[in-house]
Amino acid sequence: MSNTYFQFKQFTIHQGDCAMKVSTDACIQGAWAQVPITSKRILDLGCGTGLLALMLAQRFSNCIIDAIEIDELAAAQARRNVAESNFAKQINILHADALAYPFEHSYDFIICNPPFFSNSLKGPDSNRNLARHQQELTLVKLFSVFQEIATSTTQICMLLPVDEFSNFEQIVTSSDWFINRKLTIKPNQSKAANRIVAICSPIKTMCQQEALVIYESDHSYTPDFKVLLSPYYLNL
Repeated sequence: MSNTYFQFKQFTIHQGDCAMKVSTDACIQGAWAQVPITSKRILDLGCGTGLLALMLAQRFSNCIIDAIEIDELAAAQARRNVAESNFAKQINILHADALAYPFEHSYDFIICNPPFFSNSLKGPDSNRNLARHQQELTLVKLFSVFQEIATSTTQICMLLPVDEFSNFEQIVTSSDWFINRKLTIKPNQSKAANRIVAICSPIKTMCQQEALVIYESDHSYTPDFKVLLSPYYLNL
């Protein structure tokens, strides 16, 4: 998925100016996230290309979506992607640092595909490092932002590698929040799970455990993946 654009059924994601391109994992997160019917305002924190904001706008037309991005080029590209879609009136792109931004609203639902790696080697591309590595936006700082703009019923949807999710889960539980729903993702049946998408909130519930395998042994998509992504992917 490293082309300069990615065509979905109802919108196009141009990504030539973005350090982090459209990924299968992020598409799974956007398709799996279920926004409560009572929600009115959504935040996409670290929106990159605008992918997640557009995926949610397609399914939840009653919500206003603020999408914040620290990288100037990525924010500009996200703004163009939104403007060229049918969802422009629903999405506001904000070029700002979420750690310093004076949010004017609380949010009913927050979706975030944060920097993944806290202890791995960085590459020569500073923008890609910013998008991939927890340099300033650590999980602890990120969760503190969530708490500042959350209500007593806010739900947060996070995508993380399996090992980083363990750290996030400790932060959540130590803050008296709860993991309500969790999707474990495996590339195929022969490989271990490498990603987790989870929804947490201040409301205590039994955690709903789910699993998804992306590819069959012949590298075709599994039936479960096709069902999940069929509203978005062409030819599914």
